[in-house]
Amino acid sequence: MSGRRASNGAAAVTVGFLGGLLLGAFAWSGQIRRSRRDLFSKSPVRRFAALGYLSGQPGLDSARLLTDYVGWERHPVLRRRGERLLRRMQTHLE
Repeated sequence: MSGRRASNGAAAVTVGFLGGLLLGAFAWSGQIRRSRRDLFSKSPVRRFAALGYLSGQPGLDSARLLTDYVGWERHPVLRRRGERLLRRMQTHLE
């Protein structure tokens, strides 16, 4: 009987682990979508977080988005960060 309990316990742990991975992947996907959208948020903190996300996503689409952002941003610190990221992406794309 104790062998069966151990087997049930291992199955429960496995199901819990896989469920946690699935839930984490779903939450991460939502966070990525929000990060891209938050680039033009009213909140400077969200815009800063979105710039951090874009820094790890080099590509033509990100460079175009950053070009729009740099022209839109009025906060000097965030605009400079956006400009640096844009230059880095342009160098990466060349």
